[in-house]
Amino acid sequence: LITVRGARLLAASPVCLYAGSLVPVELLAECPEGARLVDTANLDIDQITEELVRAHADGHDVARLHSGDPSVFSAVNEQMKRLDEAGVPYEVVPGVPAFAAAAASLKRELTVPTVGQTVILTRVAQRATAMPPGEDLATLGRSGALIVLHLAARYVDRVVEELLPHYGADCPAAVVAMASRPDEIVLRGTLDSIAGQVKAAGVIRTAVIMVGRTLGAEQFRDSHLYSPGRDRGACGS
Repeated sequence: LITVRGARLLAASPVCLYAGSLVPVELLAECPEGARLVDTANLDIDQITEELVRAHADGHDVARLHSGDPSVFSAVNEQMKRLDEAGVPYEVVPGVPAFAAAAASLKRELTVPTVGQTVILTRVAQRATAMPPGEDLATLGRSGALIVLHLAARYVDRVVEELLPHYGADCPAAVVAMASRPDEIVLRGTLDSIAGQVKAAGVIRTAVIMVGRTLGAEQFRDSHLYSPGRDRGACGS
């Protein structure tokens, strides 16, 4: 998935830097003919910045194509910081976050009246940057809120172990890999069974893990927004 605005900007930019290990190559068909395409999968942040600054100096608009949405786990902060320091103007275009695409594939609303109204987006610390104090799974799990884990499919056993005491073995769980893509994989189960499914499917990356009662909610109160009993002539919400 890509937003209409994102696709239009991609089609208008003679230079495109894209995350080749994550971005579907089909999206590059939106680029104009003859565009300079740069795969950033093996570039470090300084090399990426150099490409962006050079293109700007040459008078070219650049599309920096990330996967998902730049507001979550996108490593966009360090890029914006360097562009600010170099005096290069830019805009940030919202995308489609993996958790939203996964929820659509599961045909589930992640917030359900009287069942759960909170969604926690997080990850686990392994080889990547350490988690801040108080943001470990054992702590976050005490809330009982729906948890969405990015970058954690390789460590599904650890995820299950840390969440079991708080959610219980029968808690609904799901894993969606390559959400919204033709090769999408959707796994549904419980906290007790999801790890086995992930291993059997060979899912190790480009996936989100979801754990929470709203994933299996069938009996719940209708929302107030469209309730027949709501006074639609009253002010406010």
